[in-house]
Amino acid sequence: MNWIKLEQLLLKGYTDRRVTVDPELNHATLREQALRLAGGLRQRGVQHIAVHLEDAAELAVALLGAWRAGVSVLLPADLQAQTRLRWDSQVDLWITQGDALQALYAEALPAAELDLDLCRLSLCTSGSSGEPKRIDKSLRQMANEVQALEQLWGADLGDACIIASVAAQHIYGLLFRVLWPLCAGRSFVRTQLAFPEDMQRASREHPAFAWVASPALLKRMADNLDWPALSPVRRVFSSGGALPQEAAQALYERLGQWPTEILGSSETGGIAWRQGQNLWQPFADVQLSQSEDGALIIASAYLPTGHVEHTADAARIEADGRFELLGRLDRIVKLEEKRISLPMLEQALVKHDWVAEARLGVVHDNRASLGALLVLSASGLFALREQGRRTLTQTLRQHLSQHCEALALPRRWRLLRQLPLTSQGKLPQAQVDALLLAPRPKSPEILSQVECDGQWTVNLSIPPDLAYFSGHFPTTPVLPGVVQVDWAISLGQQLLDLPPRFVGMEVLKFQQLVRPGDTLELTLRFDPERSKLHFAYRNATAPCSSGRIVLEAVCG
Repeated sequence: MNWIKLEQLLLKGYTDRRVTVDPELNHATLREQALRLAGGLRQRGVQHIAVHLEDAAELAVALLGAWRAGVSVLLPADLQAQTRLRWDSQVDLWITQGDALQALYAEALPAAELDLDLCRLSLCTSGSSGEPKRIDKSLRQMANEVQALEQLWGADLGDACIIASVAAQHIYGLLFRVLWPLCAGRSFVRTQLAFPEDMQRASREHPAFAWVASPALLKRMADNLDWPALSPVRRVFSSGGALPQEAAQALYERLGQWPTEILGSSETGGIAWRQGQNLWQPFADVQLSQSEDGALIIASAYLPTGHVEHTADAARIEADGRFELLGRLDRIVKLEEKRISLPMLEQALVKHDWVAEARLGVVHDNRASLGALLVLSASGLFALREQGRRTLTQTLRQHLSQHCEALALPRRWRLLRQLPLTSQGKLPQAQVDALLLAPRPKSPEILSQVECDGQWTVNLSIPPDLAYFSGHFPTTPVLPGVVQVDWAISLGQQLLDLPPRFVGMEVLKFQQLVRPGDTLELTLRFDPERSKLHFAYRNATAPCSSGRIVLEAVCG
């Protein structure tokens, strides 16, 4: 399909140029709808609009129509009440539903080329590291970037349908799943697909496809997917945060290609990319330098003319222009008057085979010290299960001692199933510090719960850092049987109408140990005639425990 410059998308309509499927939309129809929207906005005297649409095709119509009418567009990060309140005074109207978009249609404005410098778009950061910011961009900046993307990867993608797990309200999703496909003549799936199974389902509907994804989704893609059917994927893009090496390696083994990671931000647009290596390759239109303290300085065609972006990211630039990120300079803390780089220690921890992800923070408890949030690798979880928490943390402290002095060794450790990242792959430092201060969990994580004919089936994930593992066979942590019974009663009280008084146990069996990181299925059924709660835990392969709990009402 022939390339159409971003500013020329409304000049001529092409009925044979497919934009989306399900429902299908061709370029001629999209162009007509955009010009009719432009007419409606012009008729109403609208100057500024806020747009939040989940349907990427509707978003494309809204953007092109607004730009043709000379209307500036704001893309808020979400539709929370505080978000609307924050931006309400700066826009004339909000477009948040497809019906509201269509209600604005009027007699179409004539086709015309869009002005690259007058057409404006404002993006909003999520505010994960402070107050949300508004970032203004010109159409020229975005046109430059989509042209660069096509030059890099257009030949590889060919006629691939673009399937995305990320929202189009942010710069990465907007460019990769809407504007770039529109210019290249590639179709795209309208909706954001949040789960690996949804990505698989959509991929099977197209002979050629590519993914625009986030690290959060790619980390969740497991062996249960039909990887041979997915292996024709033309390219896997990832952005929004660092993709753990373990996840990248797994994708390479399953698909025969490394994911293409994109480094960028709302402020800068794309900065660099990499595929299966530690060093980043800057985009052709990006020039990099460094400040005196080693921070990365960016000049690019994707920034306002004449603007140079000074970042807080420390970097090491190679002679060939490629570079390594060394962490954020604003994540340097002082302990006993000594400067400690949290990113440097995190990188050191991740180099250990037992650690998949790490985030550090300061714990203020009597005296300030460091704490670590860890997501264990498969080998790390195995070490925890076989050797216990104390051995694991002592081993990691010993490993880290080769990279820092004793003062910087974490004194508090929290083991998580996954980092609680935002949809943009961020984890605010304040949340890291709060998680380090929180007590270790005493309850399982509920993954799902379903009722059928009076019986509940609850899928549970056992936290690797469960408090009950400490002191109970410390070198081989197992879940005490009394805790399993207590959980069954507690969950039964939440889901069933149970008598409150515990009387005793019947037919109690323990058949298989429950270990850190296990996933369990718990079934609960209450027999009201006999006042007995039947429970059974099992893992993927075998029963773990079962029994009957006798209950009775409290006499008044």
